[in-house]
Amino acid sequence: MKQQSVAVILPCRNEEAAVGATVTAFRAALPHAAIYVFDNNSTDNTVNMARAAGAIVRTELTPGKGNVVRRSFADIDADVYVMADGDATYDAAAAPTMIQELIERQLDMVVGVRSAVADAAAFRPGHRLGNAILNGMLSHIFGRSFSDVLSGYRVFSRRFVKSFPALSEGFEVETEISIHALGLHMPVAEIGTAYKVRPEGSKSKLSPFRDGCRILLAILTLFRIERPMLFFGIIGTLLGFVSIVIAVPLAVTYAEIGLVPRLPTAVLSTGLMILAFLSFFSGMILDTVVRGRRELRRLAYLALRPPE
Repeated sequence: MKQQSVAVILPCRNEEAAVGATVTAFRAALPHAAIYVFDNNSTDNTVNMARAAGAIVRTELTPGKGNVVRRSFADIDADVYVMADGDATYDAAAAPTMIQELIERQLDMVVGVRSAVADAAAFRPGHRLGNAILNGMLSHIFGRSFSDVLSGYRVFSRRFVKSFPALSEGFEVETEISIHALGLHMPVAEIGTAYKVRPEGSKSKLSPFRDGCRILLAILTLFRIERPMLFFGIIGTLLGFVSIVIAVPLAVTYAEIGLVPRLPTAVLSTGLMILAFLSFFSGMILDTVVRGRRELRRLAYLALRPPE
């Protein structure tokens, strides 16, 4: 059987305190893998520490994890891709098991779920709550979801990576990855992994409020793009409901005296109902467009061979 080539991708920005240990850990777990550190405008000694540990260093000047993922997926060619953060929080020893799961079951993605957290400070309650809310939203929108949609520890097949458009710029890229898998009904799996606190001197770049809002906005945007009939149907239903509520008193008054004394209210009700119908028809038209786009993405996905 052909030996699968493995590429480890580690997006980094100002991780001099952790990147060396991260590269060393993945080198020990995957001795035959090519380990790439993608530096995202670091102002410290990240690049030199990564090179000293034996990593191949690439640079992406545009700030944002999504931009790093887009560049790495475009530039690197391998059979299996392992993506993790360069902050030494993910368990590199779990990577061989995740790769084995991907290949043996011919999956397109295996997600490392942060199930064993060694320190409460590593995965704070606020992050857990936000993760649970986003997981629930994806489940309601797409019918299924992941246990840890924001996990940055994932193993991909080549056909996933080369069919993934990667449009996000920041930390919402994990959400986009999850929605891409759900939208194309790809075979995926999850494996529980350990999650550790950052080493001393390493600081998180994640802003819970700012990045949480960006992730929420990304979900709503992808909801509108991927499920337009449902999205605009909900808007149309709300507009139609408000229009009927406003129109009922007018109808009662007209039945009693044969006049419509509140003309502006009648115009408002009519306008809302017109907008409701326009929303429904917009959803129907866009749903047809999205179906065509999804078919093209599926064909691009099928053009690549599965894991062997």
